[in-house]
Amino acid sequence: MKKMLAAATLALSVGTTGMAFAEPLKIGMITTLSGGGAGLGIDTRDGFMLAIKNAGNKDITVVTEDDAQKPELAVQIADKMIQSDKVDVLTGIVWSNLLMAVAPSAVAQGKFYVSTNAAPAALAGANCNKLYFNAAYQNDNLHEAMGEYANKGYKKMFILAPNYPAGKDSLTGFKRYYKGQLAAEVYTQVGQTDYAAEIAQMRASGADGIFVFLPGGMGIAFMKQFAQSGVKIPVMGPGFSFSQDVLPAIGDAAIGAKASGQWAPDFDNAASKKFLADFQKEYNRLPSIYAVQAYDAAQLIVAAASKASVKNAAAFGAELKKADIQSPRGKFKFNTNQHPIQDIYLTEVVKQNGVITNKTVEKIFADHGDAYAKDCKI
Repeated sequence: MKKMLAAATLALSVGTTGMAFAEPLKIGMITTLSGGGAGLGIDTRDGFMLAIKNAGNKDITVVTEDDAQKPELAVQIADKMIQSDKVDVLTGIVWSNLLMAVAPSAVAQGKFYVSTNAAPAALAGANCNKLYFNAAYQNDNLHEAMGEYANKGYKKMFILAPNYPAGKDSLTGFKRYYKGQLAAEVYTQVGQTDYAAEIAQMRASGADGIFVFLPGGMGIAFMKQFAQSGVKIPVMGPGFSFSQDVLPAIGDAAIGAKASGQWAPDFDNAASKKFLADFQKEYNRLPSIYAVQAYDAAQLIVAAASKASVKNAAAFGAELKKADIQSPRGKFKFNTNQHPIQDIYLTEVVKQNGVITNKTVEKIFADHGDAYAKDCKI
């Protein structure tokens, strides 16, 4: 295990110029860089590091380690980063079960956690914390948007997600807005790669639409098998099921799928155009929503650190909450529970100039918050 941790560690100091900080800032990034979820973690790391590079400040250090999508390893890494590496802020976890294993302990030790993706309901309501911020969304949000979209003509939906906190939040979110009938509500194993039984259920269900939340390798496997099955029921999902990190692997089977997201590559604002150009120049590929969320998380941390010392938790937290950044998403602000209020859009998977990607269709929600903020008392 010690060898694994040592091999996974990457310390990066970036930039030589930029706004001076009151003191050096050390960030610990724990994310998934191996296994079926590696694409999500790689985009998270790359989006985050792009913003750090653009900040151009020599006082920022980022220590990155691979959690291999294992909660017990994530906990070990977090403890090491806090106790040995002496990080000021933690970030980067993709999966909600890993975040639930790490974030409560981190904030209990007085460390800020700024989430780039995972956003379980359990941390958004009564158990919110003044040191915990989410730069992405609350888990239910994009699924709520697809529930609202499905009301436009879908009478009987088959809904499916992995059996872990984000999967449960996803179907809860979908059902919160969908007014039609459910043909079935199915939970699969996390990391599952064979969906023959579930596709057979879909075929026999009488559903006129299918909603799936299957991020990373799970979504790749499902969509390929679904295309081969010959089942013709329309498939939709949140942006994670059809994000840029998985579309090249899914291929043409994804074309036409509808999804929801807070950003797409065709967003017509200056911050989005800059982010897109910078990311493609740096990494020679299109970014996913995971990269955008991580980019904004880094921007938030840098902006706060330019105004307040992280050692002064009240002042640093107040600066984080101002969300004084130019987000590629456009409008962005924090709700009372330190989760985003933002617009959410319907997207469609298309092929443009030989590249499979998402295009914006319409806005589903404007200034959308979450259902749990009312219970947060910070």
